[in-house]
Amino acid sequence: MRVLVATAVPAERDAVAHAFPGSGAHGPDTGTEIPVPGLRAPLLRTPAGPELLAAGVGPALAAASTATALTAAALAGRPYGLVVSAGIAGGFAPRAPLGSLVVADAITAADLGAETADGFVPVTALGFGTVTHRPPAALVTAVALATGALPGTVLTVSTVTGTASRAADLRDAHPDALAEAMEGFGVAEAAAAHGVPVLELRAVSNAVGPRDRAAWRVPDALAALTEGFGKLVPALESWKRYDDDAR
Repeated sequence: MRVLVATAVPAERDAVAHAFPGSGAHGPDTGTEIPVPGLRAPLLRTPAGPELLAAGVGPALAAASTATALTAAALAGRPYGLVVSAGIAGGFAPRAPLGSLVVADAITAADLGAETADGFVPVTALGFGTVTHRPPAALVTAVALATGALPGTVLTVSTVTGTASRAADLRDAHPDALAEAMEGFGVAEAAAAHGVPVLELRAVSNAVGPRDRAAWRVPDALAALTEGFGKLVPALESWKRYDDDAR
């Protein structure tokens, strides 16, 4: 099964690459760069793992980049069997502490909709589209068991939370939310358009709420992301066998 991992920025892509033997993010064994028309950065094909894409920041660019990679693979007759949105994220304390891993059982666009006098109305209530994609439950369970990741909702936002009041509003609206990031829903929309299952795996670098950069633990989160992906491949193989058996 071919797997595409979409991160926002190269630092996250490199953290994933470090999980695979012979795929160091720097030096002669970094993997093979594959130029794809329409992508700002080439795909990185790891020798023993997935293909990696620094898709860009935010749901729109992440969706466009992921859709481009999926289309190119389908036209080449080598479609992907799974898309993974990965990277660092803000965690809702105390449920998702710094350095923890979170695997999405729901990928939800938290700010896609309209503000009204009565509060926020999601786009679905306006009669359009969807705001949530759900990864395969068996895959989420397998990944959680293999990596120790916490299963729960991962929110996608276009504006990162920077106040306690906004964090409280998100908790009230999404009581199952463990983390927020900026790309998962865009990646999931692209995967859904191609009929490909999606997964989101995040490492918590900071708490959702007031922005306190001195308290961020980005290196620790990137290290946790590497460790998590090092345990991911057996879980994917187990899920693939289960999926084949279920058919």
